[in-house]
Amino acid sequence: MKTNKPSKRNPWFWVPSLYYAEGIPYIVVMTVSVIMYKRLGVSNADIALYTSWLYLPWVIKPLWSPVVDLFKTKRFWIITMQLLVGAGLAGIALTIPVPNFFKYTLAFFWLLAFSSATHDIAADGFYMLGLNEHDQAFFVGIRSTFYRFAMITGQGLLVILAGYIESHTGLPPVEYRITASPTAVVRNFTPPDSIKFPEVKNQKLLIYPKKLELAATLIPKAQADSIAKLVNKINAFNGFLKKENRGVRKSNSPAKRESWWQKNVAEKINKFIKNNFGEELAPARKDNKTGNVAVVYLRLAKPPGKDEEVVVNFGRESGDKSISLLSGTRFVFTGKNWNKPAAALIKLDPKLRTFAEASFVARSGNIPLAWTITFVILAAMFLLFFLYHKFILPYPLTDKAAKSDGEESFLSGFFKTFVLYFKKPHILIGITFILLYRLGESQLVKLASPFMLDARDIGGLGLTTGQVGMIYGTIGILALTLGGILGGIVAARNGLKYWLFPMIVAINIPDVVYVYLAYAQPQSMLIISGCVALEQFGYGFGFTAFMLYMIYISEGEFKTAHFAITTGFMALGMMLPGMFSGWLQELIGYRHFFIWVLIATIPAFILARFVPIDPEFGKKTGEQ
Repeated sequence: MKTNKPSKRNPWFWVPSLYYAEGIPYIVVMTVSVIMYKRLGVSNADIALYTSWLYLPWVIKPLWSPVVDLFKTKRFWIITMQLLVGAGLAGIALTIPVPNFFKYTLAFFWLLAFSSATHDIAADGFYMLGLNEHDQAFFVGIRSTFYRFAMITGQGLLVILAGYIESHTGLPPVEYRITASPTAVVRNFTPPDSIKFPEVKNQKLLIYPKKLELAATLIPKAQADSIAKLVNKINAFNGFLKKENRGVRKSNSPAKRESWWQKNVAEKINKFIKNNFGEELAPARKDNKTGNVAVVYLRLAKPPGKDEEVVVNFGRESGDKSISLLSGTRFVFTGKNWNKPAAALIKLDPKLRTFAEASFVARSGNIPLAWTITFVILAAMFLLFFLYHKFILPYPLTDKAAKSDGEESFLSGFFKTFVLYFKKPHILIGITFILLYRLGESQLVKLASPFMLDARDIGGLGLTTGQVGMIYGTIGILALTLGGILGGIVAARNGLKYWLFPMIVAINIPDVVYVYLAYAQPQSMLIISGCVALEQFGYGFGFTAFMLYMIYISEGEFKTAHFAITTGFMALGMMLPGMFSGWLQELIGYRHFFIWVLIATIPAFILARFVPIDPEFGKKTGEQ
């Protein structure tokens, strides 16, 4: 039977676009979701826990990969999954502005994750069916390059776009100078009812007092605690505190009873970890004195538009670190509270006895709108991918649904694949090595972006969304790509066994730059970018050994299926540590958390001495 459908087509027409489309949803689920939730006010613990669960589809994709083989064609699965990915992205865009956005967007992220994992299975299978062996070898570098481009788009361009929309949908930033002097008049608290903000014609951010000068002196700790409680009461009464974790689970609800586990186990573990490993923000004084505090008030000059929110982020931009922001880093102004003061508490270091000054900045922007537009663009992109690949992908003659002699035959073949995998020599130590190879990195990757975005006063670097996108999405990806290319070149010369230990060093030791960043909190973008570039280059170089080892352990009769199982363990090794990383960071702080990340790299070094590897594996031979 003749057909006009092309069985072959120039691979340049579809290989680059196919793997670009494969990379976008993965990086959106794994990385962009973390940045988006952070900007929308979700806590680090919730971000790390719930987004880590999104690894699950990649963990368990070997369980349904036979379905892709048995039903329909790989081509059908590719274009269908691209349509579903587009639907998931559109669903996220539509649910970002709603009150319970967190649970609704998570549901669509799950759809996105399962669709993307299924697309990966189909795309990798179609690649082998649509190309002969020569073209497969030639285009393996091309597919990797366009997958990297997808990472640049996701981590860089999309985040930069969201940051640009944020900054251009908000009010002009307001710089606020705070000074401390031993001769200043002691002034701690001005009741909000006595504040008079200036009348202005245009919408802008207003700050009171116009200039703040604190006395560099000590005050009773009880007085400072009392003012801090008043600040919380003011913000709660004016509707600012309840917006901090909008859409997150209501763990503080009085109607919810504390479970036995929470009361007798979890709280005791939390207390033990925090007391023994948490950061000491300030040494306790025997005289019950502490550094001086003062309150700064912010509000809008005019009401926002109907159903519009104005999110204001307030934090130190530069200057003496002895002047810090104790509370009040993020406020959400609406039509109900725009004319009510939001209170931020400024605190001086107890040891400060000389003149000091610092610059604080209040920035605003329509963050939900920025991310809604970003995901609308993504959804439109995948609609175009769906239409393009529907007409451009070839119809390989071998791309057919696999024939089965019956249910019993299918089940026996399915289980045989798994049995043979777990019968491989030294498979248990191999799986353990895969699970622990990136133990430190799996936790670091979840908190790196929140660390960059968090205010300096709570241990972060206080960068903008656009700055984070520039650092990770361009400089970071470039360094990652260069590290990966160099890793592939050297591994081909001397083999996996020769380079395994040096590459473990490369992927783990550069994590120390985050310890430096957390302690030094540099303001120079050049220094911050250089640190991230070093860590990402090391990751790209060291990941080469990890990928080669997964290929090595998957060698055999069922290479494709066994590689899918191996990548499932790889995803599990990223998912489980990432789930508790945010909880741990909130208990011990960024500084001690990044030290813990370095400690978590030790198991990989130990196991590397015990995994058996053929010395010739990975070397270039005369036949290749």
